[in-house]
Amino acid sequence: MEILEELNRIAEQHRAVLGVTDLAPFPEVAAAMWSRIEDGSSANLTFTYKDPRKATEPARSFPWGRSIVVVAMPYLSDGDGPGTRSVARFADGDRYAVLTSLLEEIADHLEQTGFRTATVVDDDRLVDRAAAVRAGIGWWGKSTMVLTPGIGPWILIGSTVTDAVLPVSEPTRRSCGTCDACIPACPTGAIVAPGVLDARRCLAAIFQSRGDIPIDLRPAAAGRIYGCDDCLTSCPPGSRSLEALSPRRNGLTPAAILEMNDEDLNAVADHWYVPGRKMRFLKRNALVALGNTGGPDAIALARTFASHDDEMLVRHAQWALERLEERSDRESPSAIR
Repeated sequence: MEILEELNRIAEQHRAVLGVTDLAPFPEVAAAMWSRIEDGSSANLTFTYKDPRKATEPARSFPWGRSIVVVAMPYLSDGDGPGTRSVARFADGDRYAVLTSLLEEIADHLEQTGFRTATVVDDDRLVDRAAAVRAGIGWWGKSTMVLTPGIGPWILIGSTVTDAVLPVSEPTRRSCGTCDACIPACPTGAIVAPGVLDARRCLAAIFQSRGDIPIDLRPAAAGRIYGCDDCLTSCPPGSRSLEALSPRRNGLTPAAILEMNDEDLNAVADHWYVPGRKMRFLKRNALVALGNTGGPDAIALARTFASHDDEMLVRHAQWALERLEERSDRESPSAIR
């Protein structure tokens, strides 16, 4: 079909993978989501979990739609090589900008051909991973991430709903097989079974949630401030992708975040999901990271927040201060003797 050939050409220019599915419901995904809500393991997840029925029945939001054009955009670049980072790679810079540009090109072509479109990215109207799997983009990994052949899990997913009737793609038949490397690699044991995530223990979800970070999970957060890549870096296809790239020093330290005013921090994190756009939540994350990784010079900064007027920050600062002082005492010359 000429239209689909042109859409594939556009995707290839962006090194993206493209597939097509219809707007039929995703009943198995809906059942799994309701199960997670009922047992509490969905925790404070929003987006598609706000209304699983709407998210898994796309025709409810797009009754005029006939096809969903799904794309998987690889987002790694040089400098994303091996190594632990304080900010997950997908959030280091606005990497969604390229995906958005690609989807705009796809929508423009369809509209110029006379069809209606709607762009869907990180949208509660569609479980994008389910659409990607059914459109043949990749398979649903045991980590709950979608893996694409030749790219692995390092992808951003976006869709364009259209009233054009396009030939649907065959779902990918591949799977993780016997590999379960991501499960023991999770620092908090949040992958409780293959393909099942307990968001109450997932650091990436917790960093984006309101309230206190659970005390028992704080040590596992290590130096992370936003996101967690461990289920991707432990994945064999994912680690192979990293090995071809040079690492770079991650400049966003806990101290740097804590020393910024809210206006400057908001500019740095303008593409991150922060509850209510309140920078106190990023500073909460940074205090935990400071307590886990800071040296003696971090004690003064932790003390500053221990007398803050924000009680949540005070609690996290006191926790950080206790760890910093204990570590300083252990490492002091008198303690060594």
